[in-house]
Amino acid sequence: MYNPAFESMERSKKEELQINRLKTTVEKVYNNVEFYRNKFNELGITPQDINSLEDIQKLPFTKKQDLRDNYPFGLFAVSQEEVVRIHGSSGTSGKPTVVGYTQNDIDMWGEIIARSIVAAGGRKSDIFHNAYGYGLFTGGLGLHFGAEKLGAAVVPISGGNTDRQITLIQDFKPRGIAGTPSYVMNIAEKMVDMGLDPRETSLEYGIFGAEPWSEAMREKLEQTFNIKAVDIYGLSEVMGPGVAIECQEAQDGLHIQEDHFFVEVIDPETLQPVPEGQDGELVFTSLTKEAFPIIRYRTGDIASITRETCACGRTTVRMSRVKGRTDDMIILRGVNVFPSEIERVLLEVKGLAPNYQIHLLRKGTMDGAELHVEVDGQLYEEIAQDLNHETIMKMRKQIQHAMKNTCLVTMDVVFNVPKAIPRSEGKAIRVVDLRNSGAVGV
Repeated sequence: MYNPAFESMERSKKEELQINRLKTTVEKVYNNVEFYRNKFNELGITPQDINSLEDIQKLPFTKKQDLRDNYPFGLFAVSQEEVVRIHGSSGTSGKPTVVGYTQNDIDMWGEIIARSIVAAGGRKSDIFHNAYGYGLFTGGLGLHFGAEKLGAAVVPISGGNTDRQITLIQDFKPRGIAGTPSYVMNIAEKMVDMGLDPRETSLEYGIFGAEPWSEAMREKLEQTFNIKAVDIYGLSEVMGPGVAIECQEAQDGLHIQEDHFFVEVIDPETLQPVPEGQDGELVFTSLTKEAFPIIRYRTGDIASITRETCACGRTTVRMSRVKGRTDDMIILRGVNVFPSEIERVLLEVKGLAPNYQIHLLRKGTMDGAELHVEVDGQLYEEIAQDLNHETIMKMRKQIQHAMKNTCLVTMDVVFNVPKAIPRSEGKAIRVVDLRNSGAVGV
C-alpha cells in the first residue's frame, strides 16, 4: 500500500475524518460560492445543519448543467490568483465544463494517483507509458503527475501516433501502461499487423479507464499483453482520474479514495439512496478540494458499492465496475441495455475483432438498432473474404441468440471487413444515433 495508515483504517475513524472534512467543505462553498449559497438558502439550510454523514442528504445535488450555467469560473471557491491550473471536458453546447485547481489540489491529486498506481501494481522504479490524452482532458496530466509523485519515470506519449507508441514500448521497456482500453487494444492490433507479439513486451500491468469496459475486455487485454489489467475511475468535475481504482491483488471492485471523496448511490428517478450492493447512480462530494469543491455531484454513472474489507486488506468502500451511463443506456422495445453488456457478449465470440458500434435507426415508426461488428483478419482470410460465408451466418445466429438470452434484446448484426469500424485514439464511440439523419433500418 502507498498509504496503509489510511487505506486500512477502521471504518469509524474514516467516518470521523469524513464528517470533519465535509463540514469544512460545506462551510467553504456556502461562504465563497454564490451558486451553493443560493441553493442552501432555497432549501432553508446552513452549514450548521450538517453534523453527521447522514445529513449530507439535506444538501442540494449538483448537475453538469449547473457547471455550464456558471461557465467559466462561477463555481470556483478561491480567487483567480490561487488557481494554478484549469481543466475542462467537452460539452454539447460547444463550451466545456470548467474545473480549477490550486497548488494544494494538484499536490493532493498527485498523492491520490500515486496511491492508485501502487494499488495497480506499480512501484517507484517503473517506467510508466502514459497513453492518455494530454490537454484539457484530465486523464493525461492526472496520471502523469501522480506517476512522478510516486517516483516513476513517465513517458508522456499521449494518445495517437500508434507506430511511435509501439517503438517506445519496445525501446524504453515500460513496466506499466495507462490509456483507454479500446485504444490500448488498437495498439495491440497494430503490433500484430507489424508481426510483433504483444505478449512479449516488458509490460506487467495496465491502468485503463475513461470509458465503460467489461470483464470480458479485461480478459482480452490480459491475455493479449500478458499483464494485470485494472480499472481506474474518475471525472473532471470531481477531480479527474484516481477517484477510485481496483487493486491488482483482488481486481474485485474499485477502492474509492474516501479521505477525499464521499460517495452515495441513488435511484436516478426518485433520487433516494439505494441499498448497499444495488445498482444506482453514483453521487460524489469532494472533501478536500480548494479551488473547485463540489457537493453531491450526479455523475450519471451506474454502479453499486460495498463496504466489505477487500482481500488486499484495504478497508475503503469499493464501487463496482461502471455498468454504463444514464445517458448511454439504450432502450429497445422497452428493454434497457448498456453497451458494456453487449461488449461482454461479443468478446466471447471467436473470430470477431474487439471493436464494435451500435447504430440507432428509425424502422418505420419505431426505433431500432443495428450492431456493427468486424471479423478479425485471420477469419477473413479463412472464409476467402466472403461475408456471406456459412461461418458468418452461424456467427450472426450465435450473437443474436446470446443477445436475446443475456441482454434480452434483439437487433440486426452487420458484419464488416477488418478495420472497417473507425478506431479511436481516446474514448471509443460505441453508440451512433442516426435516428434523425434519415437513415432507415431494414
